Amino acid sequence: MAIFLISLAVFVGVVCVVVAISYVMGDIKDESKTEERLRSLTGMNDDSEHGSITKEAINDSLTGIRGTFRKLGSRFTGLSLLLEQADAPIRNDMFIPISLISAAIGLFIAIVGRAPAPLYPVAALVFGIMPLIWIMMRRRKRFKMFAQQLPDALELVARALRSGHSLASGLHVVIEEMPDPISTEFNKSYEEQNLGVSMEEALKNMLKRMPNLDLKFFVTAVAIQRTAGGDMAEILDKIGYIIRERFKILGQVQALTGEGRISGIVLMALPVALFIAVYYLNPDYVMLLFTDENGRKMIAGAAFLQVLGAVAIKKIVAIKV
Repeated sequence: MAIFLISLAVFVGVVCVVVAISYVMGDIKDESKTEERLRSLTGMNDDSEHGSITKEAINDSLTGIRGTFRKLGSRFTGLSLLLEQADAPIRNDMFIPISLISAAIGLFIAIVGRAPAPLYPVAALVFGIMPLIWIMMRRRKRFKMFAQQLPDALELVARALRSGHSLASGLHVVIEEMPDPISTEFNKSYEEQNLGVSMEEALKNMLKRMPNLDLKFFVTAVAIQRTAGGDMAEILDKIGYIIRERFKILGQVQALTGEGRISGIVLMALPVALFIAVYYLNPDYVMLLFTDENGRKMIAGAAFLQVLGAVAIKKIVAIKV
């Protein structure tokens, strides 16, 4: 069994290395095509030492691998939006190979660490979802920073409107004066409306990328003001004031529920830590959970109760403001 798993890990690792090389070679090939077009336009194209058959065959095969993963990644429609929301430095077609490489690393670590054979798939699964967890954490951090910057951005837009500027000019002020991520998102909307998209549609696209309730108030206020009129600067000032008051209440809630969050983390991590410690102290004692029928039932029940407890603690602690 161990030999089979080691062979499987080596196979997955080799496949992932080939895929990584294909992405590097594909990028180089794309750059070479661009340079070749520039040389042809300037009359400096030299076809004398081009066209190695072996090189072209390798590039075509690697391009086929990249295309396969690109098609596979395109089937997950929410993945591209997730990567865009997290502002991740990886492309949609690179996410699946990276996850496979992480799963192979997890399987290799489990084998080297002499973990029980039933835990090999668990280790591969845990390491395989690490890239997704990293993307989700990056996305959550970016959402949090955007929410903190939004009151100041609305205040800048309100000042620009009072100075006689248009709403588009107000967005441009936010782009120049404020840091990422809010400057990046406002810049996308600003460029969209410069290219002919209506302001309401550009702001709705930003709301899709950053699903924030306060931003939804801003987008709705802009749509109503464009239809019915009104003092947009005063509306933005009131929205900013409401956001800051919500942050104050949210800070108080976070302070009051800190003990519950720490208790939840300890209660979730303690059984796993005890299992690992007892396994390395007395492996035969722990292996009964995998070899005996009642032990397997106990593991399944414990896992279910762990998930149920985590959901219950999160429901108690997570208070919406």
